[in-house]
Amino acid sequence: MSKPFRNTIVLALLFSCLVAVPVGASDPVHWGYDGDIGPEHWGALTPEFAACAEGREQSPVNIPATAPVNPPELRFDYRPSAINIVNNGHSIQVNYEPGSTLEAGGAVYELVQFHLHGLSEHTLNGAYTDMELHLVHKDAAGHIAVVAVMIEGGAHNPSYEAVLANMPAEEGDPLTVPGTMANASQLLPAEQSYYRYNGSLTTPPCTEGVAWFVLATPVELSTAQIAAFRSLYDHNYRPVQPLYERTFLRSASLPPTGLPGTGGPGAAAGPGILLAMGLCLLAIALGATRQTSERGRPASRRGCDRRQ
Repeated sequence: MSKPFRNTIVLALLFSCLVAVPVGASDPVHWGYDGDIGPEHWGALTPEFAACAEGREQSPVNIPATAPVNPPELRFDYRPSAINIVNNGHSIQVNYEPGSTLEAGGAVYELVQFHLHGLSEHTLNGAYTDMELHLVHKDAAGHIAVVAVMIEGGAHNPSYEAVLANMPAEEGDPLTVPGTMANASQLLPAEQSYYRYNGSLTTPPCTEGVAWFVLATPVELSTAQIAAFRSLYDHNYRPVQPLYERTFLRSASLPPTGLPGTGGPGAAAGPGILLAMGLCLLAIALGATRQTSERGRPASRRGCDRRQ
């Protein structure tokens, strides 16, 4: 290989390092519940959402009358938290302070946040309820467990009032409601038998490997309380997904042992980034070979993002 041709290859590879490796987070992909950004299109919006269309363990699902019901053996150790509430454009969410846990199947998960859907996302024997609460947990390894509480119309529920009375009407940043606390343990029904299955996040990127615990007994909210939430979000629910080969699990089943990356910080590098890294290394190797042959000594290595 001639020296001018080799120099051209090195410069081209170094340029590819600069343009192919992202230096910051890309703009988030806009998704929603209607039209061409609705649930039936999520998988086509970006490769990061491919699981929404291709996954075989997606949530939510219909829970048939024949599904086994596990006894109320989940161990909730929830503590009160300040109400750190946000309208994130998809739901009303409360980010929970550290220190509250769920123990299930020998694993301990920390409560991270809870949020609301209207209608429900899961169906019970094909029937929706008025709303559904999701309490999202993570263990030390990043595995996700979600406890779902079905909500139906009935009596006024004071345990939900602190959240419903402080919902931001517009999408924005989280805010802390002064002098007001949330107690997640009071959001649960008194009878806590549950359905158990392996599923996914119900919003993009629809990551699979999520342990779902759907409580069998609904809680009640008044008509006014349900209307307050649904005046903001009246159809922020994903339709039920095929069950495929999955079954509803008995409580002896262990939680999933792994959770795929979701494209966020710390997730596995995508193919484009890996290719760019390989090109960087190749460029360094060619540059070192060229300078060794010309000067009789190896060149010092420089980072791909610095001038040679």
